[in-house]
Amino acid sequence: MNADLLAAPWSDGSTIGYPLVFGLVLLGSVVPVVPTGAVVGAAAAFATASGSLGLPLVLAVSTLAAFTGDVITFAVCRFGGPSAVRWISRGQHAERIHEVRDQFHRHGWQIIVAGRLLPAGRIPVLVAAGALAYPWRRLLPASLLAAFLWALAYGLLGVVSGGIFDSPLLATLIATVLVLVVGGVLNLVSARRRRHPAPVTPEPENCESA
Repeated sequence: MNADLLAAPWSDGSTIGYPLVFGLVLLGSVVPVVPTGAVVGAAAAFATASGSLGLPLVLAVSTLAAFTGDVITFAVCRFGGPSAVRWISRGQHAERIHEVRDQFHRHGWQIIVAGRLLPAGRIPVLVAAGALAYPWRRLLPASLLAAFLWALAYGLLGVVSGGIFDSPLLATLIATVLVLVVGGVLNLVSARRRRHPAPVTPEPENCESA
């Protein structure tokens, strides 16, 4: 059988590529078993090196999938009851979730954007948002912006790899490794900051004049 015929469905974005990216990112955004950043980076690298996928469409599909997954997660946390919240937040530190809930009162939608971009920040933010019944009219635009910035960040890592290597397969592998390494480093930095928080500087007392 002609090898080109076997490879064609995988390189045809309308047949496999875009739906595969959407499905993997959506799955990883609801059930964190898929390294979604690596999926976006690999797809962007393949698009840059091969031209079989369109980079703008890869970013658009990744944004939509991440946004949909976050909305589903928020809805489960808001309407699913305590057992659903416990399932979503499994493996998360309770103090981290309480910390995020406190930050919502001061920063609001900015926490949703930051939670998508920071390592291990998305689930605590969405759990806290659901527990606080955060308004949909504020959540949806913030989640869409967060998903776009997230897809753009990981897509750029893939573009770098795809621009360096001519082989689509090699570019995809390098982009996947690069995204995983960057994510691992950010996770270590985030964990270190949680273990060793910066000391709080007390505010100077106001001296009343006699």
